[in-house]
Amino acid sequence: MAKERVLDLRRPVTTWRSQDLQDGRPAESLTMILRTVGCRWNRCTMCGYASEGAPATAQDLIAQFECAMERSSSEVSVVKIYTSGSFLDPVEMPVEARDEILKRLKGLGIKKLVIETRPEYVTPQTVEICLTHLPTEFAIGLETASDLIRENAIRKGFTFQDFADASEAVHRQGGRVKAYLLLKPPLLSEGLAMRDAIASARAARDHADILSLNLCNVQRNTVVERMWERGEFRPPWLWSALEVLKSVPGPIVCDPVGAGTRRGPHNCGECDDAVAEAIRTHVLSQDVAPFQSLDCKCKSTWRELMEVEEQSFGTPLF
Repeated sequence: MAKERVLDLRRPVTTWRSQDLQDGRPAESLTMILRTVGCRWNRCTMCGYASEGAPATAQDLIAQFECAMERSSSEVSVVKIYTSGSFLDPVEMPVEARDEILKRLKGLGIKKLVIETRPEYVTPQTVEICLTHLPTEFAIGLETASDLIRENAIRKGFTFQDFADASEAVHRQGGRVKAYLLLKPPLLSEGLAMRDAIASARAARDHADILSLNLCNVQRNTVVERMWERGEFRPPWLWSALEVLKSVPGPIVCDPVGAGTRRGPHNCGECDDAVAEAIRTHVLSQDVAPFQSLDCKCKSTWRELMEVEEQSFGTPLF
């Protein structure tokens, strides 16, 4: 009989160091994912983070934060705190833990905090408490500018106007907004998904200070995984990601998580590493010129696939 996995509620899911784009320049950043009770919405078709939830208390979350900050140093100026849900949700992130974490970050002289939240938790009060302590970037999973796609293919449970209102509430008090966009939600063909991402980025630009293009991957225990297992979903081609990044004025960032794997965004296997590395390099340079020299025999296959999908009335094909 398999042993039940015991989670340490006083340690974060994971922590890592990287570089972030801050005021147009590279900055040393620390990212932590705290293990909370999980996202209260928990209905999105592509998201499997709910399985990482656990009954963490306010003291547990403070201990997780302390553990994560052990990876920090004097060079770190940006701290990103992700909870696989909403940092501003008092059920997921108790006010006691939230306020203590903000106080400690202010004391450390951190230049920027990045948090994730759904728009319904963005209020004048929650925005003010963050900005009172330190400059904060509020990241919202808009995914697409299309209410039709967001509601029926992704099931986010809010509208573009909800996002715009939350963005206005943040900007009114001097905060920054990051909009997450999803390349290739389920039920969209490759070409339609690419065009939707480009259109969504242009629509979100008026409301967000920075855009983040997320390439849909196949997470466990999700609607997308069940579709993928039946051959009804393929993660996006990396070529499609390049087209979006080339077509949208910056700043726009992208981390091709799982690139080159069956569950992640991929091309043919031979060019995946080179294309993914170019995308990661673009984060800090915002220069699309290196994309022009990337090529592979599978690029023509990608183009032909989209043409066939158009002729089959948008039916997603492999």
